[in-house]
Amino acid sequence: MIPALSAFIGLIVLAWGVGIPALDSAAGALPWAVREQALYLSGLLAIGLMSLAMVLATRPAWLERPLGGLDRIFRVHKWAGILAGVFAALHWLIELSDDLLKSIFGRGERPHGEESGGLLENLREAGEELGEFAIYLMLAMVVLSLLKRFPYKFWRHLHRAMPVLYLMLAFHAAVLAPVEYWTQPAGALLALLLAAGTVAAALSLGGRIGRERRVHGVVTALSSPAPDITEVTCRLDGEWRGHRAGQFAFVGFERFEGAHPFTIASADRGDRSVRFQIKALGDYTRQLSNRIAVGQAVTVEGPYGRFVLGRHDRQAHQIWVAGGIGITPFLAWLEALHAHPDEAPAADLHYSTRDRAHDPFVARLETLCAGLPSVTLHIHDSSTDGLLTAERLSALHDARQRAEVWFCGPRGFAEQLRAGLARAWGRRLRFHQEAFELR
Repeated sequence: MIPALSAFIGLIVLAWGVGIPALDSAAGALPWAVREQALYLSGLLAIGLMSLAMVLATRPAWLERPLGGLDRIFRVHKWAGILAGVFAALHWLIELSDDLLKSIFGRGERPHGEESGGLLENLREAGEELGEFAIYLMLAMVVLSLLKRFPYKFWRHLHRAMPVLYLMLAFHAAVLAPVEYWTQPAGALLALLLAAGTVAAALSLGGRIGRERRVHGVVTALSSPAPDITEVTCRLDGEWRGHRAGQFAFVGFERFEGAHPFTIASADRGDRSVRFQIKALGDYTRQLSNRIAVGQAVTVEGPYGRFVLGRHDRQAHQIWVAGGIGITPFLAWLEALHAHPDEAPAADLHYSTRDRAHDPFVARLETLCAGLPSVTLHIHDSSTDGLLTAERLSALHDARQRAEVWFCGPRGFAEQLRAGLARAWGRRLRFHQEAFELR
């Protein structure tokens, strides 16, 4: 995530730097020239990152390979939006510094604004007003996105306004950019970003995001293996492309509720049947078992994700770790390997549960692993054994051997394992994590 955003920001700064005019060092001119260039650079970074966020919001499947999956794409999208808000706020503060500079340096040889009139002048005035209004709203959206206590069901609807805010900011950037920019690298890059962002905004407003990967189906089976787990099996129509074990999809049971991402907990058997194990983690999922029924229509968009077994390093020891509902992609892995047991790698599957005796997945895991001799199952019951830690995990494996960890579970659990295992294995360890978050 960090390298991708750093490279993108570096590209914008480079384009700005190539076309920056020479600063006039005459008395009183330098502070104003610096302010002007800071205003341009902060504006370029704000609209550039906002354009990137808009493009990534369209769920571009072609970027999954270079960025490592849709979960990583959404993380870049999130931080691009946050940084866009930071630079937009900086841009606004620099604009307000006019009176401060006057009081310190006087008007001096302040850079003159571009001469314009008629329609262009009216467009510039409209662009200034729209931009200021949109910046206030965008900053409010960024704050709400960071407030986890703000209910997702409300945030999701507010977030739909982002394409409109983007178009307002794009108009602001287009009409207020210096005329000479359009013949320089900064202008070419700005034009490309505005075009891409505008197309993405139009796709979002038109409800076309993910439409080519969306299929319809019906719920064929429904059960509750545990009080907080809803198991849903769906049969999809002929347009379903199939999936790889470990991938996820956006599932919509109700039109106005929208789609939610769930890991596909079953292997692809070629019959267009998919199964989801949905844990009650929020208002929607807690009520789900009472809101759906067998025969009900369902919409599934996908599949997405790169948490797939085919990417494993065949030269490294495989350590698979799941916490709670994070076991779902591994259930799909094990089912898929049952069809081709000779392809199963030597692996240790560690499943951390709060109560082994009442866990609905333990018996299923034991049955699946019994048919795969190369996969060793380890059940860690936190109620009796305490939490699974990096130290306990390291003690069970040879840290001198190259290892590859695949993890799916709570974020805090992942962070402590990643840090602890890195200390034990160093560069001999690779850590893969499904890190999907909608906000």
